[in-house]
Amino acid sequence: MVKVYSKNFCPFCVKAKSLLTSLGVEFEEIDVTNNIDLLLEISKKSGFKTVPQIFVGEKCLGGFSDIEALHNDGKLMEELNA
Repeated sequence: MVKVYSKNFCPFCVKAKSLLTSLGVEFEEIDVTNNIDLLLEISKKSGFKTVPQIFVGEKCLGGFSDIEALHNDGKLMEELNA
């Protein structure tokens, strides 16, 4: 299951969700705008303090620029289906 941790009014969150949607990838969006505890929890797992954070299971793929790079290299779908 793909999870996208995001915040309101985050342009990179919009871009990440748009990319996943354009590829037909189903994902669960988890809004952390007003949930600092959850943001801190996922930041410990990922090592990132920014959003979006895209997870496949327990593995963090990173943020928008990370999944965009994977997509441009033809590796994103492989990672999402892992």
